[in-house]
Amino acid sequence: MTQGPLVLVVEDEPPMRKLLRATLQSHGYRVVDAASAAEAMTMFTSHNPDLVILDLGLPDVDGIDVTRRLREFSQVPIIVLSARGREWDKVETLDAGANDYVTKPFGTNELLARVRVALRLASIRNAGAADMVVQTGPLTVDLAKRTVSVVGRDVHLTPIEYKMLATMAKHLGKVITHRQLLNEVWGPTYGDQTHYLRVHMAQLRRKIEPDPARPQLLATEPGVGYRLRDEPPVVE
Repeated sequence: MTQGPLVLVVEDEPPMRKLLRATLQSHGYRVVDAASAAEAMTMFTSHNPDLVILDLGLPDVDGIDVTRRLREFSQVPIIVLSARGREWDKVETLDAGANDYVTKPFGTNELLARVRVALRLASIRNAGAADMVVQTGPLTVDLAKRTVSVVGRDVHLTPIEYKMLATMAKHLGKVITHRQLLNEVWGPTYGDQTHYLRVHMAQLRRKIEPDPARPQLLATEPGVGYRLRDEPPVVE
């Protein structure tokens, strides 16, 4: 019998820990859990999980610091689950290296979808597909050939537009913060120039979105950044 991916749940509230364990196990995942940062680090090194679900409000060390520690030696997907809904908390968490951020209260179906996306993208990265072709909905980005097409039709992008799209394609399904995107495309001295992003994102949407006013591919995470959706919503 094939064993499912192993998920480390780091959550100090027993009822929430129990809910997450039951939800994940009912969908074929194996689960180990921890109630503190210290216990989480011990469990991580001893069990080598495929994914971490991490609460920020731990009793001993803040979850953002736990994320930074894990990123010093591992690229395992980290999904942060927190009652903190402020934009700054989301930005700081993603900048620290988390792959995704889900705000409590949350729907279990949404969380399971985020888990599937994070594991799928980790599998692609582990396969060493640096020159992969990224496809999502009608959009295809060939990172080796540096070409973009929508429903098979070639789309001409400016160098800036392509670099923005390629950066998001390499992190398909993951929120890229404003600062991360600015650093990648323009360089570290442009980390606060968010108006650059708004202008070029609007131009990019006009070229690849069926309806730029209602984007299905390039999602905005208000106050945080942008996400190239791995599973674009179906438009009826």
